[in-house]
Amino acid sequence: MSKDVKLPLSQLSVGLTIKLPLLWTNHPFVFNQFVIETAAQIELIKSLNISYVYLIAGKALEATLAAQPAVAAVEKSAEEYAKERLLALRKSLRVSQQRFQKCGIECRTAFSKITAEPEGAYRSAATLVEILMDHLKETPTPHLALVSSGEESAITEHGVSVAVLSMMLGSLLGCTDSELRDMAMGALFHDIGKRKVPDVIRRKKSNLSDHEVNFLKMHPKFGYDMMTRQNLFPEAVLDIVLHHHEWADGSGYPNGLKGSAISITTQIVALANDFEMLLKGGGGRSPQVALGYLFKNRAGKHEPRLISALVKVLGIYPPGTLVLLSNSQVAKVLVTTSIVKQPHVLACDESGDNSSLRYLINEDVSIEKVIKIDELSQIALKVLDPSADISFYFSSV
Repeated sequence: MSKDVKLPLSQLSVGLTIKLPLLWTNHPFVFNQFVIETAAQIELIKSLNISYVYLIAGKALEATLAAQPAVAAVEKSAEEYAKERLLALRKSLRVSQQRFQKCGIECRTAFSKITAEPEGAYRSAATLVEILMDHLKETPTPHLALVSSGEESAITEHGVSVAVLSMMLGSLLGCTDSELRDMAMGALFHDIGKRKVPDVIRRKKSNLSDHEVNFLKMHPKFGYDMMTRQNLFPEAVLDIVLHHHEWADGSGYPNGLKGSAISITTQIVALANDFEMLLKGGGGRSPQVALGYLFKNRAGKHEPRLISALVKVLGIYPPGTLVLLSNSQVAKVLVTTSIVKQPHVLACDESGDNSSLRYLINEDVSIEKVIKIDELSQIALKVLDPSADISFYFSSV
């Protein structure tokens, strides 16, 4: 009977279990029914153009239902639960992709204002940072989802993906909300100086000449100069823009800073950016291979504890990794989970048949090993699409 108890939005509070009076396709949450865990969720509910929710559990409900007879619950079958989980996974993937694309658009809006309307650029960026913070904190244990920008080497989408990785790292390492916001904004803008680098250099497939390399290495200073004109952006953000290519051993640029001379927020963004650059610059390099390369060959470039934290965030099978499952199917990792060998995947037979989303965490199926693109059949290649752009966004599944 609890579904009949309507609660005005003005009475929403953290801790209540509520159900939205909407189809699951008409709101951004994974389920219609959930526990309100943050104030950000309340604000999101209030933006949904509804005047009430159904109160499912909480002290207000207990008082209302005290005199009502108990109603026996109807248990759902395992098959029904499995269908619900897959629907939730499918929706979460779609929501993550939509949110990522929208953030890319908002980031481009901020970029477009940086010279002619710097105050507008700051306001746009600050709004976007709050959106990212809300999505990070939407669940107590956020995970990473595979998303795609659809645009090769898009500066803004790259910035969003680096911001997401940085915020996940910062959250794991116990950074404050203020530090998370600085990292998010710094990551969004870290490559804005590349807009002053000619496309012929930025998009060149062959090796750059020494002159072109030196010109490209000027982009942190270009970006810093663009963002310091109106004294609007926090110093921590500007530090990230200027120093996101500095490395702990002093071999980075533009100032060759070393160790603790690089702020922790800048170090985190530098690490997230380094991983993304290894991934995107590897000619189709697997995320798992890129992570392994960073772990083995960048030990002196980044603090060991930061690299260890990145491994925890990405898992040993990061989103985008091709794997062989214990049921002999091949798959692409879509979403990390708390159980490393049982992420959410898109799977198919080795022949490419019987493709489906798999919720491995609730199945007796796990990852056996990582596989390479050339181990897939032509049909499996089309199903799993391993050459698609790899970027990351928060997932609430």
